[in-house]
Amino acid sequence: MKINIKYFGMIAEAAGKNEETLEISEGMSVSDLKDQQIKKYQIPDPESVQLAVNQDLESSVELNEGDEVAFLPPFAGG
Repeated sequence: MKINIKYFGMIAEAAGKNEETLEISEGMSVSDLKDQQIKKYQIPDPESVQLAVNQDLESSVELNEGDEVAFLPPFAGG
């Protein structure tokens, strides 16, 4: 199934792109996707990377065809 991925900030810099469409296997979890992309692009500080699925920070959802997954860098408080 295909999902759309968007990268922001330092993550986009590490990936060398702002977005891409990926073909993933049925049943792939959000955490598996995160691990895969962090290794693929050698994203620094993986513990601080947050994922939003369809603009929702709840990352325990099941991925479905056409979902949008955003890789978000650490947020600065103020």
